[in-house]
Amino acid sequence: MYIAMNRFKVEHGNEDAFEQRWLNRDIYLKELPGFISFQFLRGPRAEDHTLYVSHTFWNSYDDFINWTKSDAFAQAHHQAHKAKRLTVAPPSFEGYDVLQNVA
Repeated sequence: MYIAMNRFKVEHGNEDAFEQRWLNRDIYLKELPGFISFQFLRGPRAEDHTLYVSHTFWNSYDDFINWTKSDAFAQAHHQAHKAKRLTVAPPSFEGYDVLQNVA
């Protein structure tokens, strides 16, 4: 299993707009081979931002890479560069191979 994670430092005052952007967007993940689940998380509030994290779980790293090369990925991200910036910095990506999963 593979977990792809993006961390977003959302500038104070932009939290509602950021959440609505994520909660109201079309999700193209469900049709993709290897997709397991998606979580959108609100984290702690720091001095200049509120932390948000998106997690996608995949059967494998290759399934995740195939998503990033898919038309569905392009559709999901095609407006990102046009949208008002709500964060204090670009998102930070982290990817993890799952070594143990207890469900």
